[in-house]
Amino acid sequence: MPASMHHVDEQELKVLEELHRKRRGLRQKKAMLVPPMTLGQRVSDRVASVVGSWRFIIIQSGLLFLWLVLNIVGWMQHWDPYPFILLNLVLSFQAAYTAPIIMMSQNRQADIDRAAAGNDYEVNLKAELEIELLHQKIDLLREQEITKLIELVGRLEAKLAR
Repeated sequence: MPASMHHVDEQELKVLEELHRKRRGLRQKKAMLVPPMTLGQRVSDRVASVVGSWRFIIIQSGLLFLWLVLNIVGWMQHWDPYPFILLNLVLSFQAAYTAPIIMMSQNRQADIDRAAAGNDYEVNLKAELEIELLHQKIDLLREQEITKLIELVGRLEAKLAR
């Protein structure tokens, strides 16, 4: 019995080593999923994070409110009287540049997500195959145990018959 237990321990050790090797490979694949970012990608991510924040919305809303108040009340010279054509031009200019920059950031993130999903699919498929292989091994071990038990029962029957 100790010899068979020793054999099982070796098998378990081999399986654990294989799993450790595969995990290392997965970490390397994950590192390859996210290549180093270019300057343009870093800028687009930064712009998207700033423009997509409450802080930006609050500051911009405050500036727009201040712009409108100063031009309506006229404490200063009216540089943009009603209907605020200059303000519309500034906001259009801002939108014309921020929208494509945000889209660049979103496209890059979508590419990363797509690659990660593909990697997840491969990992799940491999896991499914590994589980199926383990089921087959367990079934084989059960068959061997049943065969040994039938053999032992046969020996006991023969001894009892004597």
